[in-house]
Amino acid sequence: MIRKEDLKQLKVIVFDLDGTLLNDNGEIGEETIGLVKELRGMGMRFSFASGRLHSAIQSYAEELEINGPIISLDGSYIETFPKKEVIFKSFVSDRYVRKAIKLADRFLLKVALCQAEAIYYTENNSTIVDLLEKFGAEYKEVSSYENYLNSTLEIVITGDFKDSIKYVENKMMFPYSFGLNTSYYKSHKHGGIYYLEIRKQGTSKGTGLKRIARHLGVKVKETAVIGDWYNDRSLFETSALKIAVANAVPEIQRLADFTTKRTNNEDATAEFLKMVFDAKRR
Repeated sequence: MIRKEDLKQLKVIVFDLDGTLLNDNGEIGEETIGLVKELRGMGMRFSFASGRLHSAIQSYAEELEINGPIISLDGSYIETFPKKEVIFKSFVSDRYVRKAIKLADRFLLKVALCQAEAIYYTENNSTIVDLLEKFGAEYKEVSSYENYLNSTLEIVITGDFKDSIKYVENKMMFPYSFGLNTSYYKSHKHGGIYYLEIRKQGTSKGTGLKRIARHLGVKVKETAVIGDWYNDRSLFETSALKIAVANAVPEIQRLADFTTKRTNNEDATAEFLKMVFDAKRR
């Protein structure tokens, strides 16, 4: 059980979106909305840490009246809402973007380039639109990737050839490549589909949390993070108070300080927010 003292010291709460704050229809629970308003009145600040593009997060930031930095693309990009001040951005070197595209083509995998506002793909990679789980993203078809090599925050490669994707991941890691982070995982929704995400080293939700804590002038231990999926692991490896929702994967639940009884479809975040509200009200 979480100590009341730990709840009272909290200054910032950071939500993962899909599978955590949002139900399966992409909605925020009414109880959560009400509690966010009440806690804001007590001085609490809120943020998001998501694998989504920044442009696909803004409607939720508006709904919860977020005022501050938001972590998108798993830490590759941080921008304040609603002021649109870029706090951090981390582009993959164009030579590694070219290398990833070449490897994907060689193994008949699909590849797309993610930027802050849209995901770019070519005609040969058009099926990636139906395969990616970048919810709410805007997709734009381009004739060539050439004009997008220098401003790529994340490369996404997908397909049903697990061994091929693992081979590409190996070639994008040391000693074949330098200064990159790779994330390999299985699809939430598409059976037999695998993803490889490639970002510049030093970018993750966890490093993003540390950056927004510095920006807001708080300690990481004065923050709480709420998540459910493998890409939340870096958040759960910080000194923040770590909350897993009931539907979280076992790995995240093991790292959590507390696991809710409710799932994301039962407004799980409200269960934790009520605990914080009760602790701060006394």
